[in-house]
Order: sequence, then structure tokens, then C-alpha cells
Amino acid sequence: MSKITDYGFLFNQVLGMKRPQITGSFQLSQINSSAVQSQLRAAGIDTNSNQYKAAMKRMMSNGKGMMYANIQGIKNLMSNYDKDGDYIDPTTGLAGLLVTEENISEKSRIVNIPDSSKTEMFELTKKEFLMENGVANGDTTKRSDVYTNLYRKMPKKDRLAAGNTLRQYERAYTRAFVDAVKAVDPNWQPGRAIPSGALDGITRESIENANISFNIKI
Repeated sequence: MSKITDYGFLFNQVLGMKRPQITGSFQLSQINSSAVQSQLRAAGIDTNSNQYKAAMKRMMSNGKGMMYANIQGIKNLMSNYDKDGDYIDPTTGLAGLLVTEENISEKSRIVNIPDSSKTEMFELTKKEFLMENGVANGDTTKRSDVYTNLYRKMPKKDRLAAGNTLRQYERAYTRAFVDAVKAVDPNWQPGRAIPSGALDGITRESIENANISFNIKI
């Protein structure tokens, strides 16, 4: 379930305006003072944790140290990060999916993924290809469910690479279906009716064995 953070608790007033009357509020520029740090620790916030550091980095970036925050606001923001300080995707509830300068190379890496995910993507791609006559319909597709199921099976550090890998399989499946239809009807175009039985006999394994460019163990 998505979690909505109330940033009103975090950034209430700009410097020079009346200080908000919220219990425990303080200016971000004073966050490292002994008094504020004592308040945070007394409220159960581990100021040495990666969660806290990630939340502070976010707050300082957005607030520039000139706005006010309070303890509950900090706790709310910390809940958006895991124990390693990695952002938790609000849609999937998983960390490791946010692209940063540090992990952007993961988007082009290929890793081994479970056969169950490949089968799930093959079956869905075939079903939607037939249902939509080869037209990619972003309004009705269930692709995101397949990706989310894959992410749950993978270690956090491999989730971006796993998503990239599954996309390569998905594209290969789609290309194979298009080629199979055009083998029956060379004039076929997406949106036109697919000849009956055009995809019969096509298996996931046959497609993967023909696509050795994946450079992974299939």
C-alpha cells in the first residue's frame, strides 16, 4: 500500500515567517545541536542510523536548512527508507528500485532470474498479444505485476538488473510472436486480426534458445 508523507509536518514555514506552533518543532539548521539531538533520541530516533541519515539528506536538500521540522515529521520521512538508508518504493513496498547516480549502471546489467518469472512474462505477453491483436495497451496490461513478483524474489542489490533482464526476455517474446504471425500473413500489421493458430507451437524455451544474445545461463 502506498504511503503518503505529509510534508506539511516537515517544511512548514520559510525563514523569516512566524514559527509554526507545533510541539517539538525546530529549525532544520539547528538539527545537529545538542538540544535537538537530545529531543530526537528521547523520542526513540536513532540519529546514527542509515534511515535517519537518509531522511536528513532528503530534508536538507528540500529545506535548505531554513525551514522547520518536528519529531513526527522526521519519523514519517524515515519510514520511507529501510535500515540501509535505501528508499522504499511506495507502490511495491520494496527497496532497491530507485535509480541513483551510484546504481545507474545496474539498469543495463544482466542477471539470472527465476524460470517462474520468465514463464509468467511469456504467458502474459502471449495472452495480451492475442487479446490486443499485437498492440501494446498500456491501459490494460498487467506487466507491472510480473515485474513486482520478480522483484520480490530477488535480493535488493539485484532488483534493477533483474528488471532490465526481464525486459530483454519480454522483448524477445514479442518479437517472436510478431515474426510467427508474419510468417503466416506477411501483410499483417498490429491491430489487425491474428490468424488462428499462428502462435501454436511457440514455447518460451524455443524463443530463449534462439536468443543467445542474452549472454546469461538459460
